[in-house]
Amino acid sequence: MDYPRIEINLSKLQHNVKTITDKCKENGIKVAGVTKVFCADKKLVKAYVDGGVSYLADSRLQNFQRLKDFSLPKILLRLPMISEAEEVVKYADASLNSEIETIRAISREAVKIGKKHEIILMVDLGDLREGYFYEDDLYKSAEEIKKLEGVELIGIGTNLTCYGGVIPTPENLGRLVEIKNNLEKKHDIKLKIISGGNSSSIPLLYDGTIPEGINNLRLGESLVLGRETAYGKNIEETFSDVFKLVIEAIEIKDKPSLPVGEIGKDAFGNVPVFEDKGIRKRMICAIGRQDLLPDDITPYDKEITVIGSSSDHLILDITNSKIKYEVGDKLEFGLKYGGILRGMTSEYVKKVYV
Repeated sequence: MDYPRIEINLSKLQHNVKTITDKCKENGIKVAGVTKVFCADKKLVKAYVDGGVSYLADSRLQNFQRLKDFSLPKILLRLPMISEAEEVVKYADASLNSEIETIRAISREAVKIGKKHEIILMVDLGDLREGYFYEDDLYKSAEEIKKLEGVELIGIGTNLTCYGGVIPTPENLGRLVEIKNNLEKKHDIKLKIISGGNSSSIPLLYDGTIPEGINNLRLGESLVLGRETAYGKNIEETFSDVFKLVIEAIEIKDKPSLPVGEIGKDAFGNVPVFEDKGIRKRMICAIGRQDLLPDDITPYDKEITVIGSSSDHLILDITNSKIKYEVGDKLEFGLKYGGILRGMTSEYVKKVYV
């Protein structure tokens, strides 16, 4: 079955990676290429590696098994579960952490197999996702890590924008550098990684205001979409169409725009709201919410409106389109980050490399 499918342009992806990693290198920053968005697909990981990333980073340990053929250091992005400490040590070289109990568990497992696992402590600068919010708690954990075998504290990092929408600034990232300096003085250690967040930090990189001392960024969206996430702007000299969704029309009919009958909850427990626009030409395509969300796709035909979707059906309004579509026709869509993430995760969406 050839559809629905995501077509991936590997040369454009590698171009994006090289363009952005080269810019980072000019500023003394090494890139951890985030592979979770495409489930660590080996062909795409190779484009990352050939494009110049210094680390491979993912949130799911299942994906690390696909990364084992690549020699670059591997970082676990999501805070480890204590229950997976053995697998963390086995598959990842380093991990982001914020709980000393989990680090103790990692230490025990690392000692068992004679391996040194590297720890990056996360600092919450106000986005209110993971990390130490109070500096004293961070310093206490760092002190205990020094006493543990099998683990080594190699750096600190932060995450911004992903949950609270807090935009990176010279001030909040500058505070991360200050905390790093304080930590090094307090515990007489030298940290090699100061990770200043994700693709939302790209604007600071390009306008020259990223604080000196930030030497690592964990990048996903900027590489696969050529876009930073703080303001949603395209990055110069990169491609935004590395990923393209192609789906097939399975029904085209003139129908009312307002459902007939009493409105209750839809298949997902929501009560939908409709606007009466009269009779419209509607198309159904063979893809649905089990694969991706309707808000995560953009029709190449600008006269098409995405109305919504159920589990397996995408519903479009094609009334204003100048193209005379027929059942069986293939339609192309751009993908937002969430669309790439969900579409690449879905086993029902074919992946094609071009």
